[in-house]
Amino acid sequence: MLQRLTIRDFVLVDRLELEFAEGFGALTGETGAGKSILVDALAFVLGERADAGLIRAGSERAEVAAEFAPDAAVSAWLRDNDLDGGGDGLLLRRVLDTGGRSRAYLNGSPATAHQLREVSERLVDIHGQHTHQSLLRADAQRRLLDAHARLSDLAARVASAWRDAREAKSRLESALADAETLAREREELAWQVRELESLGLSREEWEALDVEHKRLSHAAGLAEGARFSLAALSEDEISCETRLDAALSRLDDLAAFDPALAEIVPLLQSARAELSEAVSALHRYAGRLDPDPDRLAEVERRIDAVLACARKHRARPEDLPGLADRCRERLAAVSEAADTAALEARARAAREEYEALAKKLSAARAKAAERLGAEVSQVMRQLALGGGRFEIALAPVPEGGAFGLEQIEFRVAGLAGNESRPLAKVVSGGELSRISLAVQVVTSQAASVPTLIFDEVDVGIGGGVAEVVGRRLRELGSERQVLCVTHLPQVAARANWQWRVSKHDRDGEATSRVVALDERGRVEEVARMLGGVEITAITRRHAREMLGLGG
Repeated sequence: MLQRLTIRDFVLVDRLELEFAEGFGALTGETGAGKSILVDALAFVLGERADAGLIRAGSERAEVAAEFAPDAAVSAWLRDNDLDGGGDGLLLRRVLDTGGRSRAYLNGSPATAHQLREVSERLVDIHGQHTHQSLLRADAQRRLLDAHARLSDLAARVASAWRDAREAKSRLESALADAETLAREREELAWQVRELESLGLSREEWEALDVEHKRLSHAAGLAEGARFSLAALSEDEISCETRLDAALSRLDDLAAFDPALAEIVPLLQSARAELSEAVSALHRYAGRLDPDPDRLAEVERRIDAVLACARKHRARPEDLPGLADRCRERLAAVSEAADTAALEARARAAREEYEALAKKLSAARAKAAERLGAEVSQVMRQLALGGGRFEIALAPVPEGGAFGLEQIEFRVAGLAGNESRPLAKVVSGGELSRISLAVQVVTSQAASVPTLIFDEVDVGIGGGVAEVVGRRLRELGSERQVLCVTHLPQVAARANWQWRVSKHDRDGEATSRVVALDERGRVEEVARMLGGVEITAITRRHAREMLGLGG
């Protein structure tokens, strides 16, 4: 539910903070006072496209913030997107600068346009006075029916299946058209794979070959270095081992005269042990280090083969194993693309999957269309369109599309003859407005959005019909939060609470003000809406009666 709206320097509003209540609220005022500006401000903070023209003259930026008490679904969405802010509420804030750039925030964190749209669809449903124009578009009619019947997820699956089927068909057609090209590429790739697999090189082998080649080609120098080291460490008369043993023996004898030397002896003993281990390791190394010209020749032949293959494929030797993997993957893809029998089977299966889902959607749409048509027709009769009958036609499209196997068309019968005809061809502007309102009332009752905004959707309606409109909005207000911008006293009188918007001239600058009306204020405002400029005792009495306050 919408709790608070704060507006700064937006169109005619300089500073405004509004607290919203539950139930049905009416927003009234003189024509041009700025009633719809509040709806525009809410649409702006919810992600509507905006330009610098919304900034109040003389200001550097416009800012709108809206606070909501989110329901369980919105709270879960906030947690899933790490936007819960650690609290129970939801604060949307959007800023627009004179360059036309806007920034949005959700609970203090920067938000993307996609995130704004996602959360706004769960918070508020705005019906503008020109909403009925969208009812003339086939795509809007289809989306409305699917949303009302809770078929949007199934419709999305149908659209996805359509894309899969179209892609499978495109692959088959490409394979048939490019069969010769694919065959040549497959032949070349098969040759490359055979040669690279025949070489059988791994990245580890190439690294090992390099190490082994260096060792074999320097075997003489390595052997000479090992012999020299062994002589210096243990085999010469004055080797390290001999001199270290002499030092240990002397210090061990002297330690009896000075205990300080006793601490040095263990250190030299440790060094003697490590020296002995090093000598043993050198002996083992020298024993393995016999020159092996045959192995060296074998390693060099292997290296030459690898280098020759690398030159042929214009690759580095260490990259040959990766090249082999890529060639195998591409060969598999080309082979699959050239396998027309498999592609035909896949295209057929994808088409069958699409048709199964689309037929399921068609059956559900048929039931929903009949039900929605009856419900809208019933409301139309309450809105003085008793001779009219609202119908939803499903026109088959044999090949189908992302939308399914039928086009949706809203039709009306009984207003311009008994024949059912498309909505745009049979109704006047006033009738279309009332039909639009009937559709909105019915579909809003089934919606899960907690806040509904109606912006002068009652244009062209009056008398007893206006009373019905007010009553239906009041009924909606018992289930959801409803705000209606209206010029009709019959609608305003049905509201649970009411605000008046007025325009003031301050130092030559026009600004809009909003006042929450008490009982007396509501009587005066409804009387103004009834009687115009001069308010008489009769109009006040009539206003009190409409408000249910007695004489």
